[in-house]
Amino acid sequence: MSLIHHPLGFHFDNSFVRLGEAFSRPVMPTAVSGPSLIVFNEALAYQLGGKPYSADYLSCFSGNALPEGAKPISQVYAGHQFGSFNPQLGDGRAVLLGEVLSPRGKRFDLQLKGAGITPFSRGGDGRAALGPVLREYLMSEAMHALGVPTTRALAAVTTGEQVWRERAFPGAILTRIASSHIRIGTFEYFARKGARNEVKVLADHVITRHYPECLSASNPYLALFDCVADAQAQLVAKWMSLGFVHGVMNTDNASICGQTIDYGPCAFVDAFSESASFSSIDTGGRYAYGRQGSIIQWNLARFAECLLYLFDDDINRAVSLAERRLADFPALFDRYWYALMSDKLGLSKGAPDATTDLCANLVKDLLMLMERGSADFTLSFRCLSLGLKSGDFTPFEALFSDLEVVEVRHWVVRWKEALLLMGLVDREIAENMLNVNPSIIPRNHQVEKALAEALEAYDSKSDEQVFPYFNKMIKALNTPYCIEHDGGLLAASPLNGGAGYRTFCGT
Repeated sequence: MSLIHHPLGFHFDNSFVRLGEAFSRPVMPTAVSGPSLIVFNEALAYQLGGKPYSADYLSCFSGNALPEGAKPISQVYAGHQFGSFNPQLGDGRAVLLGEVLSPRGKRFDLQLKGAGITPFSRGGDGRAALGPVLREYLMSEAMHALGVPTTRALAAVTTGEQVWRERAFPGAILTRIASSHIRIGTFEYFARKGARNEVKVLADHVITRHYPECLSASNPYLALFDCVADAQAQLVAKWMSLGFVHGVMNTDNASICGQTIDYGPCAFVDAFSESASFSSIDTGGRYAYGRQGSIIQWNLARFAECLLYLFDDDINRAVSLAERRLADFPALFDRYWYALMSDKLGLSKGAPDATTDLCANLVKDLLMLMERGSADFTLSFRCLSLGLKSGDFTPFEALFSDLEVVEVRHWVVRWKEALLLMGLVDREIAENMLNVNPSIIPRNHQVEKALAEALEAYDSKSDEQVFPYFNKMIKALNTPYCIEHDGGLLAASPLNGGAGYRTFCGT
């Protein structure tokens, strides 16, 4: 049975559907019994060309109707999950309604997550629970405000129905926006089947959609690999500069366009540790904080394998080209990483090269002291910035255990000497630092508090679903660098430094 189409104002142009049936399957979202709006991202809807909010949005975002021009599909892909290859995954609970062209001509996928069974559900119910939907909404919008390339959240609704995991939870649906949902795993699906023509069709589509500069390159597919590697290096370096741990860096979660996608078991580091790992299913720490750079290199090696026959007709030359680029990746990643960390320390403005020994050694030594002293990652850089502005580094020193304070003071002297050497003015550089070192992030314990409140409010069966703490966090996290947040509840670290915190996938 076809669904009613509502004119939401979006201009659809569904290029992925035109690639052919090998790449996706048509599927209708499954209607729900009692949808109710939790949150609507009005500013994002306006950027996409949407109309002001009306009940039509609720109908479409719950799967009970379709936006005018939508051609709903679920995409097929494969993926390496914790190093083991799964030959077919696909959108098991997501329906891509179509591609929206914004008033500025940019193309975005409009997807419902938790919209019911698809051809790739693999025995699952295709639904999502309220907690994971709110987590992704909050996390993705916070990451956007922090300047991290990411999928966005347009809306979240409850369905009026229950989903069963270890127990019954209220059902919900997230409306997600992305530059695209094409993954390294999408390429793997076709490459492992030996479907070279489909790999080429997909590569050409990605070049046209995301990296048109590759069209003029002498080897467009090698240029495509370089662009994807560069985007991934920038993305993961940005994650780590903020203390973010994705938690499930499988190749099916590695976006070709370089956006953060899927926020299941993610978390932010509180007390700093290179080995910080929060996901309950990452028992070996494969995706721990300090391993994220090497993991994305591993994922890129899988991407290169998919493209070998496009790199060169001679397989030996193709392998050599891929190996050289993969060998160069650690240096590429380090350039982005040290540039970001030099920004956080106020050093990049005067440094001709952000990876100079001076900057790199100060970064390494500070992180070592933070780990030894169990210092909070976010507060360390924020308090250092505030200390440079005020001249009082006592709050910064207080973040470390007593055993490290003398070494911390010595490090501050070295750092200030470096600023002086580069001719940088304290007050000016302090303002720059405050603009890159956030006052607040989505603290793990605060996120859990917001989700617990939402579940309690839903279970109370109030006529109006109002989640005040969730809304308070959304509003505050929209301005993460604002000095008004300093010293407030949302800026505080947990009492135990976040020890023992665990996240769960939510599927």
